[in-house]
Amino acid sequence: MKLISREFIRTIAPQLDLLNTIGGGVAQPKLRVNERPKGVVLHVAMPSVPAESFHVVLKDSKLTVYGEFRHTPEDQLAAPLFVQTLDLPHNLDLTGINATHDNGELRVAIPFRDAEASQPREIDIQPGS
Repeated sequence: MKLISREFIRTIAPQLDLLNTIGGGVAQPKLRVNERPKGVVLHVAMPSVPAESFHVVLKDSKLTVYGEFRHTPEDQLAAPLFVQTLDLPHNLDLTGINATHDNGELRVAIPFRDAEASQPREIDIQPGS
C-alpha cells in the first residue's frame, strides 16, 4: 500500500526547499562544469525546480545562476533557493552563451573564443617607401 503518491512528492519538494531556505538553510543544487572541445558546459541539477524558477545573469566576466521559489507564478514575493556565482576565464566567448533546461537540469553552454585569433603571431613588417 502506498501512503505517499509521486504527485504529492513532486508538489511538496519545492515547499520543503523553501522551508529549508527560510529556516536558515540553503538548497544545494548538484553543480558540475565539463570542458568540451568547443567550450564549457555548466550543469545545475535540481529536479524539483521548474525551468521558470532558474535565472542566469552575466555581468562583466561573472556568471550567476540562481533559483527562486514562488508559491504561484503570480506571487510578487519570491524566496531564494540557491545562488552560485562563477568567475569566467578570459578564453570564453561571453557573447555565445546559451542555456537550456531539460529533465530537471539547467545546462549553460559557453563556447571558447576563436583559438586562432587568440594565439600570438608575429606580424610581418613591410618596408616603407
